[in-house]
Formats: sequence, structure tokens, C-alpha cells
Amino acid sequence: MAGPLPVSPLAPKGGFPDLPVIDGVRFATIAAGVKYQGRTDVMLAELSPGTTIAGTFTRSKTRAAPVLDCQEKLGGPSDGAAAILVNSGNSNAFTGIKGVEAVQALTATVASTINVPAARVFTSSTGVIGQPLPYERITRVISDLGNSLKADGIADAAKAIMTTDTFPKGAAQTVEIDGKTVSIAGIAKGSGMIAPDMATMLVYIFTDAKVGFDDLQPLVSGLCNGTFNCITVDSDTSTSDTLLVAATGASGVDVAGNGRFAAALFDVMNDLAKQVVRDGEGATKFVTVSVNGATSDADAKQVAMAIANSPLVKTAIAGEDANWGRVVMAVGKSGAEADRDRLSIWFGKVEVARNGQVADGYDEAAATEHMKGDEVYIGVDLGIGEGKSTVYTCDLTAQYIAINADYRS
Repeated sequence: MAGPLPVSPLAPKGGFPDLPVIDGVRFATIAAGVKYQGRTDVMLAELSPGTTIAGTFTRSKTRAAPVLDCQEKLGGPSDGAAAILVNSGNSNAFTGIKGVEAVQALTATVASTINVPAARVFTSSTGVIGQPLPYERITRVISDLGNSLKADGIADAAKAIMTTDTFPKGAAQTVEIDGKTVSIAGIAKGSGMIAPDMATMLVYIFTDAKVGFDDLQPLVSGLCNGTFNCITVDSDTSTSDTLLVAATGASGVDVAGNGRFAAALFDVMNDLAKQVVRDGEGATKFVTVSVNGATSDADAKQVAMAIANSPLVKTAIAGEDANWGRVVMAVGKSGAEADRDRLSIWFGKVEVARNGQVADGYDEAAATEHMKGDEVYIGVDLGIGEGKSTVYTCDLTAQYIAINADYRS
């Protein structure tokens, strides 16, 4: 790509948030020249002994070597220190045995450099698919990374993992439990190839909470379903989607089964997921699609995703056209149970259709006015049950095509 893209108009107005330092985590970043020159492209996070690590990953049948390696390591011994190494610029995906060799080389180098068990080193790669990762460019700077680790380096880490992102993504929450403060801080990257399946893009969340793997893993998996698995930019699921949550236990607060901690973790994950949509390639509008009245929650989500992924719906939104007929189309093609004569639709607060036909008193001008905002709401009531789901997407613009047409150049 020719150069950095302009920051998305949907980016958080306050810029990157001030994230709390998480005891037991240190970060370092460096410019290794994996693909681009003069920009940081490698992040190392060192995690204190006893850190619990849980995660979810893409279910793509063409998963990258780092994903497969991380999946194998989850649930292993947690008494030693741990580390997460991430590079941007190359996804190390669809690279055969070379991909496995790259992961092994990176893992071994990190392990020996900062004295971490190789079984506790997790790697991720993001960028172009099908090109062997020039991992020697990374291994030769790992010593420098190890020598520059610092507790307050999470903002730099968020920048190092970006590819076509136009802004770094971070979110945090603190919660009081038993009179003590538990902190959560997370970063994410993602802008295109976004239609998660068990996780999304690359996401790393750190907390000083104390919790074992058997409690943390089901919590993380469950929260993904209501956050990262409810967003889409372009309907494409990456080969590298990875979410890791690391709990250092430094606060001494046991959060197993604690609802307040679960709610705080949900808020961090939901915030990051929405930021990914707000940075959707070429996006100018953040879109909420809410479906009610389905025969089940699963059917409601199926309908919502059909609407959110429809190029015709998304281009109409980009053109600020209140073309609700495209929503009708998307409902019909979803494959979920629906009844044409019970279907109702809203754009914002404007009811555009009721029980299978144009709503009485429908105001096209008001609906169009809603479409002109940078926050668009599409509501659908199928009228046949109690199932419901809300998903988030963005519009589809010419800039999306331009970004992806030039992606490898």
C-alpha cells in the first residue's frame, strides 16, 4: 500500500485511552522490517509466573501455523512465566512446513532470551497470506525486545500489531471485588477480513485477576459469542483470528464465578469489538442491526448477519439511501424461519414497514435523514417468536475496494 491511511471518521474522539498498568505484564516493541520499513511491527509481552492464559481462535479450515500452535498450548502448565510475541506485515499463513519452522524458531528464541518455557510462548502473525515469514528479521531483534520490556508499554504494543488499521485500539475496566481493585486492559487489531468465528482478528487482554484455566476458558469463550462473534465488516473470516486473555493473579483477588468481573471483561471485549467495526476498511458509518421476534436467538443472529453482510444493504447505507427493500431481501435469503406478512422494519426511530407492507404514515424523508448520520440503526421484528440478536457492521464504500485492490502493492 502506498502509505498510511487517513484515520477512520468513526474513530473514538478521545484517541487511544489511558490504560491501567497491569501488574505482572511488561511490553516491548520494535521495528524489525518484516514488511514495511520505519514502523514498529513486532510486540513482545512478558507475563509473570503463574499467569493463566485462555483464548479462542478462528475455526477456518486454513488456520495459520501460529494459531494451531497456540491452540495446542492452551490448558498446559501455568506455573512458569509466559510470553506473547506478535508480528504484523505477514500472517505466516498457508506457508506449509516453513510456517511451522518459523513458529518453532520464534518460540525457541523468545524462550531462551527471556527465560520462559517454550510451551508458554504464544505467537501470532498478521498480514499477507501465502508468503513465508522472514522470521530471521524477528529473531535477531528479540534480544533487544527482552532488554526494553516495560510495564507501561501497552499503547506502543497496540500500534505495533496494526496492518490496515487506521488507529490503535484499546479498552479498559476496573472493578472493586472484596474491597480490592481488579484491572483489565486490552488491545486489538482488525479492519478488514472481519467475520469472526470463535474469536476475531488479533486481541490481547490482560488482567491482574486470579483465576484458573478451567474457569477462565469457558468465560472467555462465552463472552466471545456476544462480542467478537457479533461483528462483521466484510463477511470474510481470517486464517489468523486469535484472542488471548492473560490473568496474572497479581491482585490476589480470586474472580472465579464472579459476575462483576465477568461483566467488566465483557465491557472490554465489547468495546474492542466495536472499535474494530469503527475501523472497518473504508467505513464511514457504524451500523447496529437488531433483530427481534425470531423463533430462536440463533435464527435472530442468522437474520442479523444476513443483513449486516449484504453488499446491497451496506452500499445503500454508504449512499445514505433508505432502501428498506434490501433489508426485506436479506431477511428472505438468510435461511432462518420468517413470515413475510409479520415482518416489520425500522430505520432509527422511523417505522418503515409493518406486517409485510409499507407502514402507515411512513416518512421517507425522516428515514433518509437518519441514514445521513454516522450511526445507523436497523431494527427488524420477525413477529414469530421471542428470539433476538444484535450485531454490528459498517457501510461498504469505494475506499474498501481501493484498500484491498492495493493491499499487496
